[in-house]
Amino acid sequence: MCGIVGYIGDRPAAGLLLEGLKRLEYRGYDSSGVALLDDRITCYKRVGRIANLAGIVPHGLTQTVGIAHTRWATHGGVSDANAHPHLSRNKKFAIVHNGIIENYIYLKNMLAKAGFAFSSQTDSEVIAHLLEKNYEESQTHDFEEAFNTTLRMLEGTYGLVAMSADHPDCLMVARKGSPLVLGIGSNEMFVASDVSAFLGHTDSVVYLDDYEIAKVTSSSFQTKDFRNEPTEKAVSKIEWQPDSLDLNGFPHYMLKEIFEQPESIERGFAGRIVETMGTTKLGGLNLTPAELFNIKRVCIIACGTSYHAGLVGAYIIEELARIPTRVEVASEYKSKNPIIEAGTLYFAVSQSGETIDTLLSMREIQRKGGKVLGICNVVGSTIPRESDGGVYVHSGPEIAVASTKAFTSQLIVLTLFAVMMARMKDMSLNTGKRLISDIKKIPECIRNILGHAAHIESIAGKLKDAKYFMFLGRGISYPVALEGALKLKEVSYILSEGIPAGEIKHGPIALIDKTTPVIFIIPKDDQFDKTLSNMQEVRSRGGIIITIHTECPADSADYDKLKSLSDYMICVPAIDPSLTPLLTIIPLQLLSYYIARDRGCDIDKPRNLAKSVTVE
Repeated sequence: MCGIVGYIGDRPAAGLLLEGLKRLEYRGYDSSGVALLDDRITCYKRVGRIANLAGIVPHGLTQTVGIAHTRWATHGGVSDANAHPHLSRNKKFAIVHNGIIENYIYLKNMLAKAGFAFSSQTDSEVIAHLLEKNYEESQTHDFEEAFNTTLRMLEGTYGLVAMSADHPDCLMVARKGSPLVLGIGSNEMFVASDVSAFLGHTDSVVYLDDYEIAKVTSSSFQTKDFRNEPTEKAVSKIEWQPDSLDLNGFPHYMLKEIFEQPESIERGFAGRIVETMGTTKLGGLNLTPAELFNIKRVCIIACGTSYHAGLVGAYIIEELARIPTRVEVASEYKSKNPIIEAGTLYFAVSQSGETIDTLLSMREIQRKGGKVLGICNVVGSTIPRESDGGVYVHSGPEIAVASTKAFTSQLIVLTLFAVMMARMKDMSLNTGKRLISDIKKIPECIRNILGHAAHIESIAGKLKDAKYFMFLGRGISYPVALEGALKLKEVSYILSEGIPAGEIKHGPIALIDKTTPVIFIIPKDDQFDKTLSNMQEVRSRGGIIITIHTECPADSADYDKLKSLSDYMICVPAIDPSLTPLLTIIPLQLLSYYIARDRGCDIDKPRNLAKSVTVE
């Protein structure tokens, strides 16, 4: 949440900062601002999207140092005054901040007694005033010293960048619980909360760790920990290309990312399949075959869409590998005193690798002696760096707030893990080969579904005015129902619920009338006939039935039953039942997109949401 960009170099900073903010807008888009530095600090702030800010920043500005921010509001409403950057009383210090200062009320009262007046309702403004106070009270008038003194007074979390009019040759940076990365250019340096902010300007990056401070000049950086001890940092290379951030002719990133899934899934299993042995290999797990064989239980920790991927993964791991698997909501898990069990392997699943609840859960598990592996998309993010091993899903950049390709990429990795574990236990070679064959077919199956997007678009046009949707599935299709409902509510703001189909008689059926679209995920598996019975129950109450079903002959009894009960039918290719979620989710993503589009919603930036939840 919230996007931070900083620049110091020999090029005009304003355009680079605005470009970076546009690329980070998915992290927050309530308001934004830019502060530029020469012999003084000039600040521009505006409520709304980055385009509003760009409209008030004059052309031709020559300052070569600046910081910028796009906000997702926490403390204080959405207003120009509450937008970052925040300035000190004497206008000589400016800061941008992502996180929450938990003791800001105490600090604010202390500063008010010292004569400081506040122009915002944010917790962040206290940092700017503390910088001024600590700087003026110091013997040396040293910016770095004042910055360090200020950090010692803050309780909470922060990704923080500060600049000083008296010290225009550097930026001060600190991280505690909120991601920051340095971009190393030629006689220029970038600071950002995400590498996408400076993609195309440099591919050399340094990821800051928690409790780390950096002093950044145009030609160098120095890092220290909070004890003022120097730290050694490795320079990494960014894998993503600048054109991966382009829309490439699509009207929205969400639709582009839905259509990218055949390629992202191919990247997810590339080099990880051992076809002749009917198994898979996952480099980076840091576990010996004996350690893998002795795993007694699996626990998956995640939030949101990643949680739903974990739920599907649990079904697959238990079905194929016969290993008991549970899935925990990270925001709840981190708040309790978890029992860490010997013989349990823990997975932290996060697209960004920065999800704060998942990260804190991982740290708690590790503190108690558990082994945690990460399943993440963003290379170099915190969870992969702090975990005990793991797997990158290689989805490529995901810009739309509503996650689509990350879900299927996470799911393909969990499936590969399940096959690997199953082959170590009691899955036969022939069964393994058959599963591997079906896994390799998935990208082409998804291309087939995408080729019929117009059919799904036409159904969306007929359902766009509904007030409530019910998504139903059994077994492995239940988490797909949860994810389908989440996608629809995220982008269209329609009340939507994912419910186990067998549970509708226990209350939810009371909500169904002739205006209620009910979406059944009904692949041909051992739950097919029971789900058909649930469809009959909905039909008798007048609900509008949409079926997502696997391909079957048009003259078959199964097809006749589906057709007789359905108002609309969406077919996906037939595949092994354990792999069907990778296909049945695609029509639900498309349906959500087209309904939101037809309702005129802001699809890539839904109200009140941000892409990466990095604050509690």
